[in-house]
Amino acid sequence: MLSNTYRLKYLFGIYLLETQNNLDIIQKKSVTLRFIETTYKYNNLLKTNNKIISEAVYNYHRMANGIGIVYKATRSMVAHSGVFINVGSRDENKHNEGIAHFIEHAIFKGTTRRKTYHILNRIDGVGGELNAYTTKEETCVYASALDKHLNRCLELFADILFNSTFPEKEIEKERDVILDEINSYKDTPSELIFDEFEEQFFGTHSLAHNILGNAKNIRKTTGKHLSTFIKQNYTTDKMVISIVSNTAFEKVVAMCEKHFGHIAPHTTAGQRTAPNQYIQFEIEKNKHIHQAHALIGCPAYNTHSDKKVAFSLLNNILGGPALNSRLNMGIREKYGLCYNIESQYNPMSDTGIFYIYAAMDADFRERINELIAHEINRLKTQKLSPTQLNAAKQQLIGQVAINAESALSEMQSMGKAFMTFGKVDTIEEINNDILQVTANQIIEAANEVWHDFSRLVFF
Repeated sequence: MLSNTYRLKYLFGIYLLETQNNLDIIQKKSVTLRFIETTYKYNNLLKTNNKIISEAVYNYHRMANGIGIVYKATRSMVAHSGVFINVGSRDENKHNEGIAHFIEHAIFKGTTRRKTYHILNRIDGVGGELNAYTTKEETCVYASALDKHLNRCLELFADILFNSTFPEKEIEKERDVILDEINSYKDTPSELIFDEFEEQFFGTHSLAHNILGNAKNIRKTTGKHLSTFIKQNYTTDKMVISIVSNTAFEKVVAMCEKHFGHIAPHTTAGQRTAPNQYIQFEIEKNKHIHQAHALIGCPAYNTHSDKKVAFSLLNNILGGPALNSRLNMGIREKYGLCYNIESQYNPMSDTGIFYIYAAMDADFRERINELIAHEINRLKTQKLSPTQLNAAKQQLIGQVAINAESALSEMQSMGKAFMTFGKVDTIEEINNDILQVTANQIIEAANEVWHDFSRLVFF
């Protein structure tokens, strides 16, 4: 079963992918992919057709059809590679909601050259791992295998992305799998609450769409619908190939050109529309569950904002993954009122969203709400001292470094960064951005973002 990602957690430069299916390779609370998204500028030179640009750490190439390549050399015997497509659930409409995720499943079900078994055995049969995920803004197919099998991985990516046939018999089977997946997800309130929150928060905008879709649309989706969506959206200007490998860059480029270079250039006419309003609400739902779950949220900076770094640092101070976050220390450790409490910042291409999530006894939900408001108010009114600010910066720098250790994570981060910004920053550049944040910028971000909160509670 290929993993299906439902949401992204963001810590400055780090995307934490989470899934709820216990059979998935990437499992919530166990193995998490971390994405180091690293830059804010766009280098126009990278758009030059057929020109290879080398830097000290990363190498870039743009094929004539517009597909980009980003590469980093490694001494490992394992290569990590993936194709990133700038298409997700926000690119659907109300009639085909869930189709991007359906495609993520269906591309493994047969091509003009292969049946399902041959696709799934192609990488796994040599000891590798083949996987995919869908988010609100992107789709990715990726693999890890011995470096000598890199060409095998790239050839398979091209085959399933451009030659899938979507046989109806396989589509019928996968439809049932997805419907079961939706039902399973409904039994996980800690995940479901995020989707229900966004459905309310974004209103009629496509960002409100549940990535899995809804049962009504899934039941009527056909192979023809999938093919049409791919033709309209999986265009070469939206694709990036990311590779971390011991194979020489020139050979990697030759492999990519062989398998992807013949694809005709195709661009997308339509543009995404940013949300023009956010729905403020306060809702409590009796789900007849033992543990209550609360989610508080508001709009935040998009991924291109020059205030994103300061707000990312602020989010880390308030409720990041460290045990000494203010929410954890001030609510769980001090009073023992909740099992889990954290804040999350998810910047997207044209908007962003900030969350605080808590799992608790239902009787404590109002008290916890008061304590959260207290911690937020402290950060909005009390400027960090130089000692506090330096400690927060060093903590975030350390977290970024630890999460950048995985070559698979780096491959993922490179693909997303190159797709979004056109280049990848080094760890040193990320650290420098963090070190430049001032206490005034922190308190300014807190006051600009933290107001008009919405709240959803399951109990």
